Amino acid sequence: MRHDAHPANSLQVQPAAGYAGDVSCALAWAWVQHGEAVLVDVRTDAERAWVGFVPDAETVAWKQWPGMVTNPSFDAELLAAVPPGKKVVLLCRSGLRSIAAAKRATELGLQAYNILDGFEGDPDGNAHRGHKGGWRLSGLPWRQS
Repeated sequence: MRHDAHPANSLQVQPAAGYAGDVSCALAWAWVQHGEAVLVDVRTDAERAWVGFVPDAETVAWKQWPGMVTNPSFDAELLAAVPPGKKVVLLCRSGLRSIAAAKRATELGLQAYNILDGFEGDPDGNAHRGHKGGWRLSGLPWRQS
């Protein structure tokens, strides 16, 4: 189950089952900036190309387009992207796929965190993303191709 990030606890880890916890975009970015964690974007190549991406983030798709089948190279690619002793913070579109990736990363022996709200956040009342939470709306670094 996802937890909503609130300003009062935006720099706190929220408990989660099966991985180290859920974190806000702000906390994930602070860890990355201080060299404590590696940011791994688990969205597809198409999502990053069409919607935007975080510069210098590692890219390891959890599922592949088309068909959204699990990436058979996920384990090896993730382990290669995260140096020993570093946390990994996982980013997807809305913070749901990255939960599954965080659980798998934990099984692989990594200290893994899910980034709440993901890159685009939850849909608003008109079913549009990008207006209700997320990395982009938080004003953190991102670019479009």
